[in-house]
Amino acid sequence: MSNRRIYSRRTVLRMLGAVSVISPLALSCRSSEPEGATPRSSPAARPSPTVVPSSGFQLPEYVDRTRLEGELFVFNWGDYIDPDVLSDFERLTGVKVTVDTYDTNEQAIAKLQQGGIAYDIVVPTDYAVQILIGLGLLEPLDRSVVRAIEHLDPNNLNGPYDPGNRYSVPYFWGTSGYAYDTAVLGPDLASWEALFEPAEAARGKIVMHGYYRETIAAALLWLGYPLNETSDEALQRALEVLKAQKPFVLTYTSENNDELLIAGEAVIAHCWTGQAILAKRERPTIRYVIPKEGCAVWQDNLCVVKGAPHRYAAMVFIDYLCWPEIAARNASYVGYASPNRTAREQGLLDPDLVNDPAIYLDDTTWKRLQWFKDLGPDYVKYDRIWTELRAG
Repeated sequence: MSNRRIYSRRTVLRMLGAVSVISPLALSCRSSEPEGATPRSSPAARPSPTVVPSSGFQLPEYVDRTRLEGELFVFNWGDYIDPDVLSDFERLTGVKVTVDTYDTNEQAIAKLQQGGIAYDIVVPTDYAVQILIGLGLLEPLDRSVVRAIEHLDPNNLNGPYDPGNRYSVPYFWGTSGYAYDTAVLGPDLASWEALFEPAEAARGKIVMHGYYRETIAAALLWLGYPLNETSDEALQRALEVLKAQKPFVLTYTSENNDELLIAGEAVIAHCWTGQAILAKRERPTIRYVIPKEGCAVWQDNLCVVKGAPHRYAAMVFIDYLCWPEIAARNASYVGYASPNRTAREQGLLDPDLVNDPAIYLDDTTWKRLQWFKDLGPDYVKYDRIWTELRAG
């Protein structure tokens, strides 16, 4: 299931509207979304691996081998780490790594709350890190061991969900812009205008996200509001924009946006970075855009679970995943943007992706990105808008 990292991990992530910081109370009253996506198997979906030698690695001097426990339990999204990277860690340290998987952040949070299974590492998305910190379920990082964090891009550090990165280390990240076929719509699209004041050639061929925080956020940004806006006036205007757009919309989905572009059924699709990468690989005329008005950014993170039975090995493992050579190999397998700046600067990452300014961003573009935040009781407003839009 070569796309599981995109469809099972990133798509199911948002199956319960999980694109923002949500409280346990909000989780219990949110409207339900369809269960899981079915991954498709495609040999073209997996990128060609970056060739980085695995031999010759040694543990750095700051790692005390005598403190390493004999095993490590990782709780991760499915197909979200290179198996060879795991094998090399085991050979390097003598620590046996066992990986269990989950489908949503909510599932992971609930399992950690229940206890019973003593996991060492979990890989939550930005908003879920904040929830886990609030629940007291994460261990502070030991910076005397997790030193390779210095290789990460400052733009990926110090997120609002964990200021100072006391509990989390960025793992992979991406954005929610749009991809379109330049052969149909031309080479110069740069604004949400392409979706909300579309060309006639796009009639019936626009794909919008199937998760309402993403779609409503796009309309809010087009109107000049922050993507976490909750005022009645702004949300009503966003609804009007989305209703006016609806005759041009083929479907609202977050599962097969890239496939629709590849097949030519859609000419423009609101999507995540990884979906755009896959679409462009199959159809070279596809281009990914971060609109000039801005878009959402997401980030997954490596965290140590509170009370981890193999705490020292967990810290060493997180440090290991930040080594530039290891980060590059892992990024080649997973297919999303790596936060490892050193790996980029040393030319270890896929040059086609690194040189795409909509995938690996400059500082100016980073300033246009916004993180989703907890809406608290205002979630009900978004539910109402989405219901009215889909029913109309």
